Amino acid sequence: MATKIRLQRFGKKGKPFYHVVVADARAPRDGKFIERLGSYNPNTNPATIELNFDKAVTWVLNGAEPTDTARAILSYKGVLYKKHLEGGIRKGALTQEQADAKFATWLETKAGKISGKTEGLATSKAEARKAALAAEAKKNEDRAAAIAAKNAPVAEEVVEEEVATEEAPAVEAEAATEAPAEETQAEDKAE
Repeated sequence: MATKIRLQRFGKKGKPFYHVVVADARAPRDGKFIERLGSYNPNTNPATIELNFDKAVTWVLNGAEPTDTARAILSYKGVLYKKHLEGGIRKGALTQEQADAKFATWLETKAGKISGKTEGLATSKAEARKAALAAEAKKNEDRAAAIAAKNAPVAEEVVEEEVATEEAPAVEAEAATEAPAEETQAEDKAE
């Protein structure tokens, strides 16, 4: 029986979630399977992969053929590298201790890369948030300045108009008081 390591799709439309399973090559994608090895969630960044490492190595060593995506997942988790090292042990090129040491150093570097990516994503998210807050603050300041500019000239024009209307009656009143005084003086002279 030809076995494959592949993904079974779960989740709703647009939000996929996969189980990593070992199945007969003739079985449908979401159908009957032999054993479930783990899960894969591509919706998170970085993608969340949970895998039973020992079972996966056993199936790969027994000849289960992974699909392209399953191969990428197994490679990411180190299953294929472990298979490579096991082959070296069988041929006599490595001892078990050397293979374990190489695999441990590989795991450390991989963990460093993953943590670096998560930290980079967190810092870029924080920087994007700061930039968005700064842009929003600048936009609010611009709006406040525009509103102040819109309201300020109207208030000055109203004040100028009020001053002009207050001065005009005063000038007219002075002219009116002067005119009758001149008339009374002219009348006094005429008498």
